[in-house]
Amino acid sequence: MGMFKYVTNRTIASKDGREDAGRIKVCVKSDSDALEGEYRCPECGHEGKVNQEFKRPLSVKCEGCGHVIKLPKLKGKK
Repeated sequence: MGMFKYVTNRTIASKDGREDAGRIKVCVKSDSDALEGEYRCPECGHEGKVNQEFKRPLSVKCEGCGHVIKLPKLKGKK
């Protein structure tokens, strides 16, 4: 990964089960603790930018509807 200590680009399911209703694409540079990226809310479709402190578990609050987008760890997921 070199320049980055965390990178993810995932689709996000909505509460009603639509598998690709939302998306999140974020990264954290190696020399930083700031998370940067963009998302599309799976509930309202709002598209926004993310710039916040990186901490796990990763979550982003939608600026459009207030829905909290939570990203679980992928370890062990099939």
